[in-house]
Amino acid sequence: MNRDKKHIAILGAGESGIGAAILAKKQGWEVFVSDKGSIDEKYKEKLKELGVKWEEGQHSKDEILNSDIIVKSPGIPDSIPLIKKAKDKGIKVISEIEFAGYYNKAKTICITGSNGKTTTALWLHHILKKAGINVGLAGNIGDSFAKQVATEEHDWYVLELSSFQLDGMYDFKADISIILNITPDHLDRYEYKMQNYIDSKFRIIQNQTTSDWVILDFDDPILQKEVENRNITPKIAWFSYGTEQEQGGYIKNKEFIININNPKNQFNMSIHDLALKGKHNAKNALAASIASRILDIRKEVVRESLMDFTNVEHRMEFVASVHGIEFINDSKATNVNATWFALESIEKPIIWVAGGVDKGNDYSQLKELVKDKVKAIICLGENNQKIIEEFKDDVDTILEAKSAIEAVAYGYQLGKKGDTVLLSPACASFDLFENYEHRGKEFKKAVRSL
Repeated sequence: MNRDKKHIAILGAGESGIGAAILAKKQGWEVFVSDKGSIDEKYKEKLKELGVKWEEGQHSKDEILNSDIIVKSPGIPDSIPLIKKAKDKGIKVISEIEFAGYYNKAKTICITGSNGKTTTALWLHHILKKAGINVGLAGNIGDSFAKQVATEEHDWYVLELSSFQLDGMYDFKADISIILNITPDHLDRYEYKMQNYIDSKFRIIQNQTTSDWVILDFDDPILQKEVENRNITPKIAWFSYGTEQEQGGYIKNKEFIININNPKNQFNMSIHDLALKGKHNAKNALAASIASRILDIRKEVVRESLMDFTNVEHRMEFVASVHGIEFINDSKATNVNATWFALESIEKPIIWVAGGVDKGNDYSQLKELVKDKVKAIICLGENNQKIIEEFKDDVDTILEAKSAIEAVAYGYQLGKKGDTVLLSPACASFDLFENYEHRGKEFKKAVRSL
C-alpha cells in the first residue's frame, strides 16, 4: 500500500465501517463515510465525535471515486456499478479486515467455513483466554477488528471471516487458518457457481508460508478435492470424525484425540465430556483444540475449556419449555447445511419454523430428515413457495406466518407434550427482520409471552 495516499472512502456505517473510520482517523487518513441506508444513532454520535465527513441515504459518487482507497462493507456486492467504476479507475477496494491488517502487529488465527465459524471462534477464544494469552476476538463477532487494532493491544486475534470479507482481502496473512467445511451458501453472490464460492473460502490461506498452518475437515469431500488440486503452502492439520490422523485430530470409539508435532504428547478425552453435544460441535471442538495445541496450550487448560464452554446466542439455544413443548432458537442457521445439523441433532418430533430470503437453496438434502422427524412446517417469510413445493408431500401440515408471534402461536397450537418447536430457517432474514439476531430475539420474546 502507498502510505502517502491519504483519502479513504468507507462504504457502510455499521460495526466494520465505524471501526475502519476510527483506525483511519488515528492513522491520519482523510475520511469520508457513506451509507446508502440510514445510520444507527450510536454510530452517528461516533462519527461526530471523530470529526469525519459522513452521509446517509445516498452514495456521493464524485467524493467516493476521488478516493485513494475504498473500504467496503461485506454486505455490498462487488457487482454494483459504483464498485465496478472504482475498480475500473484503479481504486483499491478492500474489506475492513484487510485495512486493519495494514496496521495490525498481533498474530492471527482466521476461521471460515459455511457452518460452525462462530462457535469455533468463541470456543478457541475461550481456550486462549483461559491459557492467559492476551487475545482479541473479531471479524463477525463483537467489536470490529479495525476498532480493536486502533484502540487495544493484543498478542493474538481469533477472527471469524465470511467469504464476503475474504473477497476483499489481498495482502492479509493468517498465521493459522481454519476451513471448517464448504457447502453451498450465498451462491447468489457468486454467479450461482459453486467453484467461485470455494475459491473465495480458500483465499484464507493466501500469503501463508511453510511455517504457518491450515486446519481442514478430512471428511469434507470438497476440501479433499481442493487440496489435491491446489498447491497448499502451509502445513496441513486434518480433523475427522472417525478416521485416524497422524497430524491433527480425530474422534474414534467416542474418544477425542489430538496429535500435533509429537505423537508421544497426544491429547485424549471422552467425547461425552464436551460442553456442546452433537457431531458438528465435536468437529468444531476438534478444530479449536488443534489450533490450541499448535500454540502449545497446556492439555489441562484445553480439557477444562472444552468442558466448561457455553455456546453463542441464536445457535441451538434452548428458550423455554411450555406445557412440555420445547422451543429452540437456531436463528443463526441461515443456510440449508446448518439446518441439516439442527434437525439431525433433535430426537423429539419437530415443528420446524423455516424460511426467509432464499439464497439459491437446495432443500432436497433435508428431505429424509424432514420425512423422519418433522410433523409440521411453519414458513416464516415473504415468499415461501419453494419450501412448500419441496415438502408438501412429506409433511401433512404446512402453515405460513408473517411474524415471530404468529409463528410461535402456530407452533404452540400444533405442538404436544414432548414435541420441539425449532426455529432453524435455512435462509437469511432480511425480508421480515433486520438480521438473524433480530429474528432470534423476536422468536424468544414471542415464546416468553405464551
